[in-house]
Amino acid sequence: MSADDQLLYESRVRNRQVVVAALAGILVLVGAIAQLSGPHTKVDELTLDLITANTRFPLDLIAAVLNGLGSLLIAWTLAFLFRAARARKPEIKPFIMIIAVAGGVLAALTGVAYAALVAVKVHQFVTQGAQTYDQAKHLTSSGILLALQLVGQAAALLLAVGFVLVSLNAMRVGLLTRFMGYLGMGAGVLVLFQITQVPVVQGYWLFAIAYLLSGRWPSGVPPAWASGREEPWPASPRRGTGRQRLGQPSPKRVKPAPIPEPQAVGAPVADNGRTRATTSKRKRKRRN
Repeated sequence: MSADDQLLYESRVRNRQVVVAALAGILVLVGAIAQLSGPHTKVDELTLDLITANTRFPLDLIAAVLNGLGSLLIAWTLAFLFRAARARKPEIKPFIMIIAVAGGVLAALTGVAYAALVAVKVHQFVTQGAQTYDQAKHLTSSGILLALQLVGQAAALLLAVGFVLVSLNAMRVGLLTRFMGYLGMGAGVLVLFQITQVPVVQGYWLFAIAYLLSGRWPSGVPPAWASGREEPWPASPRRGTGRQRLGQPSPKRVKPAPIPEPQAVGAPVADNGRTRATTSKRKRKRRN
């Protein structure tokens, strides 16, 4: 695809991608808030956890669906950014998009499946048996639940790697500013290492991507979006004086004046190779 064809494609789907990125940010935030709402146990005990989960399973299932849709839209956004970056630099490896899309799809499927299976298990625990710890341990240690947990962790890893690699390559070709590129990489890291239960960084990055694609970025849209070619950002200036940072030539070094050698006390002081005696003689001749 030529640069003109790529620009035509991007202009045709730009508004759609704005909606996709913004909706992804909304869904991941609302899904996290839904998980935090509702009743929660104050004591970490398995039987109480299952009883409480049975009362709040509609919220957990809704939150899983919202997070799943958000993960799919995140994968869609990352795939769009990757295609735009690779169109400007074909050397970018295609497996990056596979990682991002696979992570988003697997995260969506495993999240919904896990929430649905947990809802079934907690309903069995509440309605059948004596609600003992052994029964709760047996229901929650099934092979299917453990397999879904492992797949979910692998999906989170793939999605995090997709965040980092897509943001890095989009920044290198000039599609994202350095701030947006590093923020996207940070959002990928926070997929694995959550600091807060609400993904604020991921949501902010998605909203910022939507704002950038809308063409209303405060400092102007990066030039690579308009040229269709790779527009690398200039290298960071080296440390130095203010003139060197601004690209001005560094001032020339002034060679220090030689330090006169010490002379003995009472010796005549030299003045450009002339002594006082010779100077006085010349003055006398001129007067005569």
